[in-house]
Amino acid sequence: MTETLPYTWYTDVEVLAREQRLLFAHRWQYAGHAGQLAEPGSYFTLRVADIPLVVVRDREGVLRAFVNVCRHRGAEVVSGEGRCTTLQCHYHAWTYDLDGSLRAAPRSDSDPDFDPSSLGLRAAQVDTWGPFIFVNADAEAAPLADTLGELPELVREAGLDVHALEFHSRAPYSLEANWKVAVENYLECYHCAVAHPSFSKVVDVSAERYRLDSRPTFGSHFARARNGSGEVEGQFHMIWPNIKVNVMPGQPNLSIGPLVPVDAHRTDGFLDYFFAADADESWVADYLELDNQVGAEDRTLVESVQRGMRSGAFERGRLMLPSEELIGEFQRWVADGVNGHR
Repeated sequence: MTETLPYTWYTDVEVLAREQRLLFAHRWQYAGHAGQLAEPGSYFTLRVADIPLVVVRDREGVLRAFVNVCRHRGAEVVSGEGRCTTLQCHYHAWTYDLDGSLRAAPRSDSDPDFDPSSLGLRAAQVDTWGPFIFVNADAEAAPLADTLGELPELVREAGLDVHALEFHSRAPYSLEANWKVAVENYLECYHCAVAHPSFSKVVDVSAERYRLDSRPTFGSHFARARNGSGEVEGQFHMIWPNIKVNVMPGQPNLSIGPLVPVDAHRTDGFLDYFFAADADESWVADYLELDNQVGAEDRTLVESVQRGMRSGAFERGRLMLPSEELIGEFQRWVADGVNGHR
């Protein structure tokens, strides 16, 4: 593929609606980290496509996920995050146990046909990779291992034990750009030497040393520090369609987070940062400063692209191969999914 997707696919609300339904609603999404659910009764909420979900640790310590919609009148049962002994809807106080079963519904004893056993919360899937929690709104979808594929092994080969990492911080952000523009910016480093001079001083971004690779469920960059030092090698992975997994060359580290479409022209996201327990604080501070700078530079780029696409000046763009081969693979993945072929 040398031509890009039509630019209208980055601005059309109907295309986004199809993407939400066909690309997101049945896919695994990064939700959060184990530290958020350290104790029984701890929970947090999120949305996948337009589906509200709640993830909770039950009384036996088992992680569970449910569609966060009350079986009574459709209100979202809980919001935010916190600790609870039950999940109680704020509308009419229908109360669910932490296993999703309906525990109580006010005045239900006066309804002879009321059957609480058939009115529990709808289950979703939840699974983990190290401290990383993933959810899938589709209870019948293939397991998380099928989506991760060889990714855990690639990260191990880079010298990183994800189980030894500790959560450090979360960095939320918002972009005035379509989610696909943000993904495609991530999938190439063709722009790095021009747009990210500080990053390019640390990482060798030359075409000869910066390697790209595509797998059925993710696309990868492999990079080395210019000084050749570091305990771990650099890897940057995009799990289709929208989950970023970053390992910066240097000390043990990993950041992970989704790019979430809000509307055709806006994307929200966050990155959860993890480091070794004995991480050098000055190295961590320098890395976070660099990553924040790169993020600001990327925001300028993707928002400029979105404005250009909205202008209607051109119908499509033209990819530069092989430097943008992962964009081509991603666009094929999107087109097949939107057209119902995946």
